[in-house]
Amino acid sequence: MKREVRSNWGQAVLVCAKCSKRVGGGFGPKGKQPLAKALRKHLHLKKGRKGDAGIVEVRCLGVCPKGAVVAVNAAHARVWNLIEPGADLDAVAATLGLRDQAE
Repeated sequence: MKREVRSNWGQAVLVCAKCSKRVGGGFGPKGKQPLAKALRKHLHLKKGRKGDAGIVEVRCLGVCPKGAVVAVNAAHARVWNLIEPGADLDAVAATLGLRDQAE
């Protein structure tokens, strides 16, 4: 029996929730949002499976850098990015291979 659920995602990014909690937010216009939430808002992504890309917070990726958040584009799993708080979200989206959905 084949079971599956479809999504509109063209890309998926994994963001370490533990790292986000350790840096205490640091992203978004006011610098208070976690990376995953700030990226979703910045790229104007719809919630859940309806979005053009998925940005998913996962428990821990095991790298645990000081003062940064680990993010991985699932299509390019060999490259793990360390994103520092206050980073420009356009640059972060480009680094992770996400295209701006507003364009």
